Amino acid sequence: MEFRHLRYFLALAGELHYGRAAARLAISQPPLSVAIQQLEATVGARLFDRDSKGVRLTPAGAVFRDSAQGLLDRAEEACSLAREVQAGEVGRLRLGFVGSTLFNGLSTWLQGFQASHPKVEVIVVELNSQDQIDALLGEELDLGLVHTDRLPPTLASQPLYSEPFVACLPAGHPLAAPDEVFLAALSDQPFILFSRKGSPDYHARIVEICRQHGFYPRLQHEGRHWLSVVSMVAQGLGVSIVPAAFQRAGIQGAVFRPLAEAIDASAVFAAWRRDAPTVLREQFLAARSG
Repeated sequence: MEFRHLRYFLALAGELHYGRAAARLAISQPPLSVAIQQLEATVGARLFDRDSKGVRLTPAGAVFRDSAQGLLDRAEEACSLAREVQAGEVGRLRLGFVGSTLFNGLSTWLQGFQASHPKVEVIVVELNSQDQIDALLGEELDLGLVHTDRLPPTLASQPLYSEPFVACLPAGHPLAAPDEVFLAALSDQPFILFSRKGSPDYHARIVEICRQHGFYPRLQHEGRHWLSVVSMVAQGLGVSIVPAAFQRAGIQGAVFRPLAEAIDASAVFAAWRRDAPTVLREQFLAARSG
């Protein structure tokens, strides 16, 4: 049985006249008659009575009509869904993000994408860079927003944006009074850094920034998320160097000052599996620039 047979059957069931049904289908009558005979042979039941009075559905044909219409409707729904998935209009996107992206327009980005892709389910989870890399490798995420482009060969990335690092100090700290902070002034301060395990690359970058300016940070505490680092600074447990986005976090007790020296910026990258489907990812990334 072919879908063509079902379409021909439904046309004839609707018109109850071979000529009108053939015209509706834009075919001649002989192919229609052959198709109906083939369908009846396949079904194993007579679907139409034909005599001098015209064409009528048999009881079997009346029952088959409803089922045939349902089959065609489901087939069209399946085709429509497949087209929507291919076009990136339907599906699920599992997105990981580092905390700083919350203060760099992630919510606006998500809202804009959801408005243009209402049938796409977006699942977001905050993870540090290393946990996102592990989740991407384990196919638990489709896309990650991370602080590093040093990735395993099975992952690809593209830069999204960069921002300066700033000094993060407890409110009332003597170094918070000037308009900017020299890195060397932090050399004797207890440091709070992003966890080496959570983001080895980022941890190493902060240490290297300090080393280039004549000292190694006195590591006092580590946090697995940047907001934890800023919160510990706010509690007076030490100082840190953090991405500038956290100035917008609104954490009381923490103040931020520009660094006097020019240092490499903090960068955020989109990362994904090289063998993963591309449409939803590309459309989500395009939504940010759009």
